[in-house]
Amino acid sequence: MRHTMIRRSALGCLASIAMLAMSLGSQAQEIKDRNLKFAFSLAKDHPMGIGAQRFADLVSQKSGGKIKINLFPGAVLGGDPQNLSAVRGGTLDFTTMATGLLAGLNKEFMIFDFPFQFKDFREAYAISDGPVGTRLLGKLADQGIIGLGIWDLGFRHITNSRRPIAKPEDVQGLKVRVIASPIYIETFQALGANPVPMTFGEVYVALESRTIDGQDNPVGVIESAKFAEVQKYLSITRHFYTGMPLLMSKKTWDSMSPTEQTVIREAADEAKAEERKLLQAQESESIERLQKVMQVNELEAPELDRMREKVQPVVEKFIGEVGEPLAKEVNSELARLRGSR
Repeated sequence: MRHTMIRRSALGCLASIAMLAMSLGSQAQEIKDRNLKFAFSLAKDHPMGIGAQRFADLVSQKSGGKIKINLFPGAVLGGDPQNLSAVRGGTLDFTTMATGLLAGLNKEFMIFDFPFQFKDFREAYAISDGPVGTRLLGKLADQGIIGLGIWDLGFRHITNSRRPIAKPEDVQGLKVRVIASPIYIETFQALGANPVPMTFGEVYVALESRTIDGQDNPVGVIESAKFAEVQKYLSITRHFYTGMPLLMSKKTWDSMSPTEQTVIREAADEAKAEERKLLQAQESESIERLQKVMQVNELEAPELDRMREKVQPVVEKFIGEVGEPLAKEVNSELARLRGSR
């Protein structure tokens, strides 16, 4: 009797092992050898670039080395508009860019770019990862894009070569490069600047030649793009928060098996979490390093309040563009978060 039970137990174990082997073999067959391309405008040593490399490494690990992702940082394959078009057309597999640049596909993405909307990273992540962000990323499928989460570029600040910005009046008359998004353009117009839409890859040369006076970006971008070489003043304003959706070609996605799609999604989620941690850790360190090569000042709260008042008409206008229900949903969630502190 005892020998019979042992034999049955052994046979059961062998059957389980056989089934596991068959399952693993089936999964391996569902993952094809692929060489994919991921192009973006930022430098490879920026947290976004490091996050992209982590994503590529995770995809390779999770696919048993079958899916390889080759990175093309620094806008070497073109600027954001070209990368977006290539992803939609299926000639590029992945890219990432600011939420504001997706407003041309869906105006609702401007909800992320309202000036002075988020007080900290926690608030920005709650909207990006919550129902609003999930819903808007899902709508990109109609445009030939799969949204794989919103990564982090950080809060934006203003640099320029003419003067420190200590009050709203100091922005008056400055030629400032902005993202080619209506809300960015009109925000700087409301502050009295002359906004100049321009792709990121053109900014350094334009600053160097004094074609423009300044630009706005998070400190990590300012440092990695070496803008301190051509800009004297950095003013800490935190006027916009910029999320960076990770975008995948729907044509590539649709060619994949469910197992491959799971690999991509899991890797994207893990890389997003790591990229965000890295960016937050780097922010204060970047400011310390930039203080050694630039004149850095932080606007005091009353002056930021005055700046916020100047751009309020822009917020009210674009609430009409994105739709009042969406704006109310975001404001309700932010109020809930602030009340829970």
